[in-house]
Amino acid sequence: MSKQIHLVSFLINSPINHTVLSWAAPGDNRLEALHDLKLWQDLARTLERGRFDGIFFADTPGVFDRYRDSYADAVKYGVCWPSLDPVVLLSALAAATTHLGLATTMSTSSYQPWTIVRQLGTIDYLSGGRAGWNIVTGHLRGEHRALGLEQLDHDRRYDRADEYMEVCYKLWNSIKPGAILADREKGVFADPDKVEFIDHQGDFFSCQTVAPVPPSPQGRPVLFQAGSSGRGQQFAVSHADVVFSIQPNVPGMKRFKANLEDAARAAGQKAPGVSFGIQPIVGGTEEEAKRKLDDLVERLPIDGCLARLSGTMGVDFAGMELDQPLADIETQASQGLMKAFANIEGDKPLTLREVAIRWGLAVGKPQIVGTPEQVADRMEQIWRETDCYGYNITPTVMASSVEDFVDQVVPILQKKGVYRTEYEGTTFRANLGLD
Repeated sequence: MSKQIHLVSFLINSPINHTVLSWAAPGDNRLEALHDLKLWQDLARTLERGRFDGIFFADTPGVFDRYRDSYADAVKYGVCWPSLDPVVLLSALAAATTHLGLATTMSTSSYQPWTIVRQLGTIDYLSGGRAGWNIVTGHLRGEHRALGLEQLDHDRRYDRADEYMEVCYKLWNSIKPGAILADREKGVFADPDKVEFIDHQGDFFSCQTVAPVPPSPQGRPVLFQAGSSGRGQQFAVSHADVVFSIQPNVPGMKRFKANLEDAARAAGQKAPGVSFGIQPIVGGTEEEAKRKLDDLVERLPIDGCLARLSGTMGVDFAGMELDQPLADIETQASQGLMKAFANIEGDKPLTLREVAIRWGLAVGKPQIVGTPEQVADRMEQIWRETDCYGYNITPTVMASSVEDFVDQVVPILQKKGVYRTEYEGTTFRANLGLD
């Protein structure tokens, strides 16, 4: 177990974070934030005031278009559309903060290795070592259709991603210590002998160049990975500094960690720490918090939820019986997620309707609902019971749910001694305790 709970804010640069139609909730400012950088910068400063390790953007490159074999419901309800580029946004947030980590999802299907190393390396270098990369292999059909790419099957995407990372490591290691001289008197910027030329020829990639960006104080961006299938966990063990996982309850969290540790032992490596996704809902009383949750659920349009679920799972759920068990449906996409959510309440399998509602609410993340004290107590309990690294926290109504958590829950966690009162370092890696 880490000595203290690590917290990362889990967001999307779209009309919603993870709660369908949250942009229509009273007081929500996401529609304004779509075109107002100041609101995003204010949010980042709030998170830094709350001593969060970082801000972490999921991404949906391409529209959800599986449900009814159409984009219409995703567009109608603003389900991660429009999808603005989070990498561009991180640059503005870097300028507004001094400690907050800056992580984003970038798909190995959408970008070449050199492009990711250059874009994230630039943010990492300019921010003094605060960038992070959530590595995904691109399971969304809409992403591939937008780019005119063939979508590989599940395991083959990971085979390709392993070579992808091989190229990234070569680029990250291209510039050796002492390479940058910046000698104005002699007019020599760098020692070519300490800048290695990369000549990679593989099954998937060809790359002949040198690194485009000098290393930051943390060396390279912090690597996150969220693979939940067996093959995904193999990839995570090989590459991730921190694994992010969505599990519906504590037994699921424990199973995930045990499986990850088994995969690490099989590979002869140490398992990375795991950060679990949660959605806190804080009220002045328990009843008020429950009303907030009920209001969110009542607003959910079932077609919007199914559009989100279909896109993630890779299955068109249109026309299927809403009250049939999800376990009866097979898909090559997101195998680990399907398994995790097919049966999470004892022996009762969840129906398609029930899973769609959970997905529309928080893409399956469990809610922690109650007073600030109840939320803090439950977070500590889960942290101790699962031996997890910490949490990726998704808000509901923006930005009030973030402010409520920072102002009301964080002080309780600090008083308990399970959460920092000051940042330990200046880099993302240092504050995550990964040095």
